[in-house]
Amino acid sequence: MGKAAQHGDHLTFHYRLRAADGTEIDSTFGSEPLSLVLGGGELAESLEQCLLGLQAGESGVFHLEPEQAFGVSDPTLLQQVPLEQFPAGTPLDENSLIEFTAPNGTSLAGTIMGRGQGYVTVDFNHPLSDCPVVFEVEVVEVLRGA
Repeated sequence: MGKAAQHGDHLTFHYRLRAADGTEIDSTFGSEPLSLVLGGGELAESLEQCLLGLQAGESGVFHLEPEQAFGVSDPTLLQQVPLEQFPAGTPLDENSLIEFTAPNGTSLAGTIMGRGQGYVTVDFNHPLSDCPVVFEVEVVEVLRGA
């Protein structure tokens, strides 16, 4: 019997992420599988939970509500950012994703929602917040962590 995936294991797997309406968001099927350490923070914790206990050769399809996937949007994360905080020439097209550096040096992404006089409205919620998703996986390999 194979090893059941647990935190700290190196896991190689294919995945497909779709919106509930069937629109494909991302997939590794047809290309190289993803490899990561479970619990390493490379994948949303809720998606990692789906992988725990699976063995090499196993597949699964998980239907996740927004609360189980990327969360429900928080209205306090919709912010008006002064135009002068953007470097000159930065494209500020509506619905485009832009990367910001927080004061502590970490990187965060925001979606441009619109422009006002002297400011840009930016949504710092995850782009898939409020979206139920289908997470399909096929485990290729499970290697015990150190």
